[in-house]
Amino acid sequence: MKRTFVEHKGKISELDRSFDLKFWQSQTPAARFTAVWELIVHANKVKGKDVRQLRLQRSIENFQRQ
Repeated sequence: MKRTFVEHKGKISELDRSFDLKFWQSQTPAARFTAVWELIVHANKVKGKDVRQLRLQRSIENFQRQ
C-alpha cells in the first residue's frame, strides 16, 4: 500500500486551520472515516479500554404526521 504524506511547516502562532481544512476536504469520505476510527481506537487503547467492544452508536427515531 502506497502512502502519501503532506506536511506544512511554520510557527504555531502563525498557522491557521486552512491547510487542515483543505487537506481533509480533499480526502474521500471513506478516508476520513478510516482516519477518525483509527483515532477512536488509539484513544481507547490509551485509556486502557477493550477496543474489541467499540461500535458505532445506533439511534432509532420515528416521525409520524399528526
